Amino acid sequence: MTTPASTTVDAADSEVGRLRTVMLHRPGPELKRLTPRNNDKLLFDGVPWVGRAQDEHDAFAGTLRDHGVEVLYLADLLTETLAGDDARHACVEAALADPRHGDTLRDVLRSHLGGLHPDDLAQVLMAGLAHEELRSGRGLTYRLMDPHDFVIDPLPNLLFTRDSSVRIGDHVAVTSLAMAARRRETSLTSAIYRHHPRFAGVPEVYGPQLENLEGGDVLLLGPGVVAVGTGERTTPAGVERLARNVLSGGLAHTVLAVPIAQDRATMHLDTVLTMVDHDAIVMYPNLADELTAVALRWSGDDLVIDGEPAPFVEAAAAAMGIDALRIVETGLDPVTAEREQWDDGNNTLAIGPRLAVAYERNTETNARLEDAGIEVLRIAGSELGSGRGGPRCMSCPIRRDSAASRGR
Repeated sequence: MTTPASTTVDAADSEVGRLRTVMLHRPGPELKRLTPRNNDKLLFDGVPWVGRAQDEHDAFAGTLRDHGVEVLYLADLLTETLAGDDARHACVEAALADPRHGDTLRDVLRSHLGGLHPDDLAQVLMAGLAHEELRSGRGLTYRLMDPHDFVIDPLPNLLFTRDSSVRIGDHVAVTSLAMAARRRETSLTSAIYRHHPRFAGVPEVYGPQLENLEGGDVLLLGPGVVAVGTGERTTPAGVERLARNVLSGGLAHTVLAVPIAQDRATMHLDTVLTMVDHDAIVMYPNLADELTAVALRWSGDDLVIDGEPAPFVEAAAAAMGIDALRIVETGLDPVTAEREQWDDGNNTLAIGPRLAVAYERNTETNARLEDAGIEVLRIAGSELGSGRGGPRCMSCPIRRDSAASRGR
């Protein structure tokens, strides 16, 4: 599928401006590589039924299209990108940077990958390459590997396209993923942004060589205001680096650093809260009272901390220039809230003001959203959720209407 160059400027300045274009990744062969032996290492809580996950993802993409959203698929973009020599070289060398290989196996792999058609190379880079699939393998490393080991690891978390890149204004932040199982994802994302004609000339405001920063921790609260969680996946140094780059470049006037628990259940800020309207968030109540924010701003020629830590909702409202943020709480009681937070009840994707996609299983949270005037587009996620991610995690907005456009 050929993706034409954009005729409009790709940009986003909020979480709720009308969504026009999004990048998704349909679950593919990489999920079929998951077994009870490796799913923990590859960051999945179980082994998903891949066919059902694909059906659920197709329904998700269909819901977006039904509401006027252009859907781009990462696999298609990658295949088209790999037709170019520079992108091909960069992606192959990233796959060969694994220190486990050794020189002999690395040379064999370079020759093997170099002879693949872009379609086949894209599949290997996403789904990995097993020992038994590399018939030309040789050398001590190859000889001593278990037959079921991967020479190139699969990337099942590509499903969560939000994490490897973020639009901030008309710039893109290609992130620096913290977990070993995910680090190579950004080599593919970076190649797409740098070499695919759809994104020709897009300026970058962050890169994978920098401190750990993941897209699930970055929320565009409104024009000029970026909140960044720091916890399991994004380091304080990553927040500081992004703030320095964004603020010095005039892409925002305030970055809010938001410490969150370094825990699997709260791995990213968007597992704790997401925006559902220009002035409304859905938020996990069990953490609401303890969530704070530190405001970072640019003064003269340097990054400064502006004041003392404050409750997140107060700091966010002040930075956004509004009286208060409306809060829709996850669940109806502490136990329900904990269950629905674990099932990504907070991880909604706003495709416009007061219009959000959410997993259907979070019945109490969805009812609360509707009571607050938010239209909820329910999707199935029994298999998609096995990697601990909801609709927001599975989507990377490429273009949104400016938040100044308040219509639906």
